[in-house]
Amino acid sequence: MGIDTAAIWAVIILVGVMLYVIADGFDLGVGLLFPFVNGEKDRDRMMASVAPIWDGNETWLVLGGAALMAAFPLAYAVVLSALYLPIVFMLIGLILRGVAFEARAKSSDASRHLWNKAFFAGSLLASFSQGVTLGSYLNGIRVVDGQFAGTAWDWISPFSLFCGVALSATYALLGSTWLIMKTDGLLQSLMRRLTYPLVIMLLVFMLVVSIWTPLGHPAIAERWFSLPNLYWLAPLPIVTLLACVWLLCSVKQGEATPFLMTLVVVMLGFIGLGISLWPNVIPPALNFWPPGIDIWEASSPVASQGFALVGALVIIPIILMYSAWSYYVFRGKVSAEDAYH
Repeated sequence: MGIDTAAIWAVIILVGVMLYVIADGFDLGVGLLFPFVNGEKDRDRMMASVAPIWDGNETWLVLGGAALMAAFPLAYAVVLSALYLPIVFMLIGLILRGVAFEARAKSSDASRHLWNKAFFAGSLLASFSQGVTLGSYLNGIRVVDGQFAGTAWDWISPFSLFCGVALSATYALLGSTWLIMKTDGLLQSLMRRLTYPLVIMLLVFMLVVSIWTPLGHPAIAERWFSLPNLYWLAPLPIVTLLACVWLLCSVKQGEATPFLMTLVVVMLGFIGLGISLWPNVIPPALNFWPPGIDIWEASSPVASQGFALVGALVIIPIILMYSAWSYYVFRGKVSAEDAYH
């Protein structure tokens, strides 16, 4: 029995995307929280908390895109054709945020407020576009004879726009709990106050998506609610709810616990999405035939996947090691003197 390289690559891509959402999510969230902070000194501390790691976090986005192209070229072609515009908007947001990050540190006091707004706008555009991309992907993509059969505006729907708002709120929660862990004083107190409504928003968004998705896709409803699947999958939403309760209880006094519990909630939600979609790499569009395309149909030749897998097994541990080292070196609280220059 041979090695299922398609399944291995699917897991690698899922883990890579999840690590990107977690890692880049909190520094995008820091940008989303900028309008709620008044003092420039506090904004400097917010910037300094992510300055050593924010660009390295985006490595996972590059890895996910390159892995999709190498392992599942059909999916790469179809998904990029269907979601070209929101992906472009996301990249524009990431570029604007990166430019604002550097320019703000070197700007005069008179122009700094413009770069503050640009940093927030870039973070919001990137976050919202990622959510819209996710929502449109979950809604399904029209494919005929291995090619995208929809229009350039198929990605716009009530569900995808809702997911854009939901993911932005999730990133803001990651940012607020990150700043609880990395700061102290009045800034930390402000982040504690902001975290409570953000947790409630996350719970509401997860509940709505959990209802909306199976109602719109009978195959997903069958996956979750048919027997014996219901017995096996029921612990996931229960554990997610318990993690949210733990998160709420830890906000008042916790330091690292709120951030760690937010990571747990996000990872559990991501696992739930993976269960809903598996094994489709291109989800089926509602009321459209043929159905979605699974990982084996979209795969590149086994020899190509195996060759690329050797490189991935070398480079992924290196990425993990230098990322872990960066977080270790820059651990601890950020003081007012640690402003990014």
